[in-house]
Amino acid sequence: MSDLQRKLGKAKLKSAMGDNSLKEVDENEDGDQLSELREVVDDDSSSASSASSTGTIIPSPRQKLFARPEGIPRGRSLEQIPWTTYFERELFLKPPAPAQTDTTPAATPSVEITYHAYLTSPVGKGPLFVMHHGAGSSGLSFAVLSSEIRKRLPNAGVLALDARGHGSTTITSPKPGSIDLSLHTLSTDLYNVIQAAKTQMAWPELPPIILVGHSLGGAVVTDLASRGSLGPSLLGYAVLDVVEGSAMDALQSMQTYLSSRPAGFASLKDAIEWHVRSRTIRNAVSARTSVPGLLSDDGGNPTKPWVWKTDLAATQPFWEDWFVGLSKKFLGARGGKMLLLAGTDRLDTELTIGQMQGKYALQVFPEAGHFIHEDLPEKTAVALVDFHKRNDRSALVLPPKVSDLLAQGKRV
Repeated sequence: MSDLQRKLGKAKLKSAMGDNSLKEVDENEDGDQLSELREVVDDDSSSASSASSTGTIIPSPRQKLFARPEGIPRGRSLEQIPWTTYFERELFLKPPAPAQTDTTPAATPSVEITYHAYLTSPVGKGPLFVMHHGAGSSGLSFAVLSSEIRKRLPNAGVLALDARGHGSTTITSPKPGSIDLSLHTLSTDLYNVIQAAKTQMAWPELPPIILVGHSLGGAVVTDLASRGSLGPSLLGYAVLDVVEGSAMDALQSMQTYLSSRPAGFASLKDAIEWHVRSRTIRNAVSARTSVPGLLSDDGGNPTKPWVWKTDLAATQPFWEDWFVGLSKKFLGARGGKMLLLAGTDRLDTELTIGQMQGKYALQVFPEAGHFIHEDLPEKTAVALVDFHKRNDRSALVLPPKVSDLLAQGKRV
């Protein structure tokens, strides 16, 4: 900047602002260099927004305006969000007592299980979305999704269970360390939880039900739907990011994934941060809710006491049982069907043909990872609510029966 330009600029400012207002500028002026501004810290707790500031912030040359963010932005909370933010209550449920027969040995040791589930009750004749999580996860995986569903369908209820060996469901077995995680057992557990919730909540009958399952949970809800044990209460079922072909292929690399996963964490914050940084869960709010349900603080390592509740490596004997025949059962079971995927490459041949024949609804969210419902809870909620509306029988008005018209003396 030349001396002439500087003098002209000062003259204009003096005429508008007066001489005293420029003294500080003159004292701090050092050639053409601007004094460096102190770094502005983004504080989410502040009610003031930088966008609403009346001043203009001039960045220093050292500030990287266009650098890509590294991991979690500073100032963002990684504190746990309690389950009470999303659900009305938690339930501790017992399965129905098995029928005693003459052939049942009196001293046969049995497995005792107490199911744990989260519930927001339906209102009036509203539907009940029954959620089953994937392997290694918990019912809190659906927490944020449940609130998004209720925003769009206020009379809906959500029931999300912790499967055996997961979350806060407890089990005692005569053979410690061995838990039956076969598909038939898991789908029976899901049925028992629905019936036990009905009893405990004193519902006169089961509400209209939409089953929703993610990954392993998709196989479980499909198996329960194919058994027909829910009768006319079942409106339909939705499967999130699992199909038989790709699931069987993924099992080959499962051990590699498990070996690369941290064995423990120093704190829940560290665990939440790892899930977000690794993009296992791409939504920090959902991670703050669901990740604490995956861990317990009874690890033997004092530096990393938070360890996984579920030993996924120990479930390997059941992996093929979960997914073999899934596509056939998904297409053949009664009720509305919807498949939500993170990519069309996951479709196998049988499902591709079924989709072309219009046997089920398909939605693809390519911007999501494997945990579609956690990464994109709003979009998933919209899809599920629309799915319910398409299968809601209460909105149907059926014509009168011919026999009823004849009994009333009307012509047919």
